[in-house]
Amino acid sequence: MTTNETNATTASPARIDFARTAPKVFRAMIALDAAARDGLDPALVELVQMRTSQLNGCAYCLDMHVKDARKAGESDERIYLLPVWPEAPAGVYSERERAALALAEEVARIGDGVSDAVYARAAAHFGEAELAQLISVCFTINAWNRINVATRKTPGNR
Repeated sequence: MTTNETNATTASPARIDFARTAPKVFRAMIALDAAARDGLDPALVELVQMRTSQLNGCAYCLDMHVKDARKAGESDERIYLLPVWPEAPAGVYSERERAALALAEEVARIGDGVSDAVYARAAAHFGEAELAQLISVCFTINAWNRINVATRKTPGNR
């Protein structure tokens, strides 16, 4: 993509107001999002949502989840290192968080599927019910990313 194409894409206005034009779907997404988060550590959810939004190029969701994470007390160090979490120093992310982030990345890049090793790593840190919730958070943020990228939702407008 050339610089002009990039600027044209980022400078373009939002396309439709999804919440207004598809209110039933939007409300269902809100309910799905709430159900997916149920029982999971909110800090873990924000990490998964931020990382997935980075991978999917969703500036709107990334902006929102960084702000939400900061409000919830997330450290700048953990936010800044998230794009390179596998290389982050020991102790920045727990093994449980690392397992969740690895799963989130493979769900976001579903073309190659979720490897047995990544699934087993997540299953070692999360019980069945919690793993189902984590997978739900992963597919829900992917859906939000796709809605907001497709409609060019502008960061900072919520």
